[in-house]
Amino acid sequence: MSLLSKLFGNKNKSAPHQIIQAEGDSHCLNKQQLIERYGGIALEKQGNFDELVQNFSWEADLDKGRISFAGKMSFPLQVLGTLSYSSTTWLWAWANRRSEIPPALLQQALILKQYGEDGSIDLLSNGEYAADDRDLHIIGLIASGMFNASGYYLADYERGMMCVTVKSDDIDSTWQDSHHAMLTTFPQLISLYEINHKNALSSYLKLKGYQVVDNGNQLIGSRNEAVINAEFDEQFRLTSLKG
Repeated sequence: MSLLSKLFGNKNKSAPHQIIQAEGDSHCLNKQQLIERYGGIALEKQGNFDELVQNFSWEADLDKGRISFAGKMSFPLQVLGTLSYSSTTWLWAWANRRSEIPPALLQQALILKQYGEDGSIDLLSNGEYAADDRDLHIIGLIASGMFNASGYYLADYERGMMCVTVKSDDIDSTWQDSHHAMLTTFPQLISLYEINHKNALSSYLKLKGYQVVDNGNQLIGSRNEAVINAEFDEQFRLTSLKG
């Protein structure tokens, strides 16, 4: 039994670092599949988080496991890793032997490592590799969506940048989870990443609690009285999105 199964095989909703996925979802096998599954919901919540903390200075207290913004807001964090400006190298927090990051702040990074090893995903399982801030946004987006975080943050410091996820009921209470947010968030997602549009929208709908009907080149998502109708071409590229 893998570490992932030991920790989360029981689908305990109260687990602090539960991987979320729709019923029947299989293990993702590469970066593209991870973005398709988690990019939509994570990007929507990220917009809300960015509005709360944008332009504020930050300070992290790893002993307390919290990150604060302008001394006004403080939230629990998980450390994913760091990007060195001098070497343009990403270092996963679990592979960082010098920083002595408290084990409690490495839980998500370790689960991502195991997930990457189980699926042979180098992005998650290699401890160190060449990267830039675009890669950090991908890592943050995947982790935020996978663990149902309130958002991720790239904490810029003198020698590099630290990527963390943040989870707080105070942040989540400001997120509207609106139906119409999908109509702006999804076009933004597919403009940022080369992904299968149909797969990405299907996952996005399911993680927002929609019932999804797949009619080949059409997806219909419904939640209560709200309906999303999407059409795709032969390569499953979005041609129409209405709701």
